Amino acid sequence: MILTGPAITAAINAGEITIDPFDPARVSPNAYDWRLGPRIRACTDDLDAAEPSTFTEVTIPETGMILRPGVLYLGLTHEQTGSERYAQLLNGDHATGCLGLWVHVSAPLGHAGHAIRWTLEIRAARPVRVYPRMTFGKLVFLQTFGAPSSYQHLGRKYARSSGIEASLLYEEMQGQRP
Repeated sequence: MILTGPAITAAINAGEITIDPFDPARVSPNAYDWRLGPRIRACTDDLDAAEPSTFTEVTIPETGMILRPGVLYLGLTHEQTGSERYAQLLNGDHATGCLGLWVHVSAPLGHAGHAIRWTLEIRAARPVRVYPRMTFGKLVFLQTFGAPSSYQHLGRKYARSSGIEASLLYEEMQGQRP
């Protein structure tokens, strides 16, 4: 069950959802319009799941930055979001899709208890200029059922993320490569 805009606002007022910074004008009928953060990492090298990835991190200038096809970008949400009660789904939206941007396609689920600035996987179909704090997608909140379980308390590898996180899959792969 997805929370409506008024339910999101009520949950924020009750302390059940945190969005920082929160702007009431960004609440839509059943989502919150999140923004692109000020930093981005780019990877132009080949990637190996068993090795740490190499990225170049830059601050997106106020005048914007052109994202190029064939480059994997990792961005960051401007907002930090979380809830011990609700799970979250983060996606791009129609506006970014129409610019040829694929945003956060592979990992949209934020577990209950996950309070982070989201690391975003971003791909450009064509060269496109992006700007810090531009609207980049929608965040929906989902009612959870069953016994509560907080992601923060499970000791998962991304649980306390505060910056752009590259894949940590190589930690699981250690000792498994021939």
